[in-house]
Amino acid sequence: MNEGIRVYSGGALPVVAILLLIALIILVIPLLFLGLVGAAFTRLGFSWIAALAVVLLMLLGSFVNIPLYRIKRDMVRVDNAELPFGGAVNPFASQPVWETVVSLNLGGAVIPVAVSLYLLYRAVTLEGTTLLQPVAAGIVIVALLAWVATRSVPGYGIRAPLFMPGLAAILCGLLFAGGTGLSAGVTAFVAGTAGTLLGAGIARLPALRDIEIPAFSIGGSGMFGAIFVACILSAIMA
Repeated sequence: MNEGIRVYSGGALPVVAILLLIALIILVIPLLFLGLVGAAFTRLGFSWIAALAVVLLMLLGSFVNIPLYRIKRDMVRVDNAELPFGGAVNPFASQPVWETVVSLNLGGAVIPVAVSLYLLYRAVTLEGTTLLQPVAAGIVIVALLAWVATRSVPGYGIRAPLFMPGLAAILCGLLFAGGTGLSAGVTAFVAGTAGTLLGAGIARLPALRDIEIPAFSIGGSGMFGAIFVACILSAIMA
């Protein structure tokens, strides 16, 4: 009794069309994202090519960590959980971490700091704008807020809030630079970048002995998202 049922077969062409559409969406969305972020960076005085290069270098550089030093421990916490039969140590228990490798992330620390120094040089030298005091005040404020809001997660590391440093940097740019514009954007960019690295990264280094993680990257995992968002928001307001 199939009188009320109609079956339609479109062949392989609709399936291919759907796959091509999905592939197109997967390719277009990242390109649109890069285009929008690149356009925002041009407001800071970069050319289109330079802005796109900075964004790509930050994203690709987020996978590169430059080792600095190691934190070695004399004592660690050991999981003494035992199996119900035989009294053997549980093989699935977490292994003790005797040392932590501290690194510097290329995309989340080195490149943003280099861009910040370039923007400061350009604002102070080429345009005659004095931003050293507003930037210093913004860095201190963002660093303090980032230090308070950052949390140490056992087994993961240190995690900074995603939007708070960027929003705090924007407020510092608006207040200390007297409104929107290039000066406000540069102030927010430098404050958001350096403040996050100081408050959420460098100031948290003494706590690494208690977290017991194998690796920690300044500007890397747990911090890169906050720094990248701060850079984008600062560029938009310029």
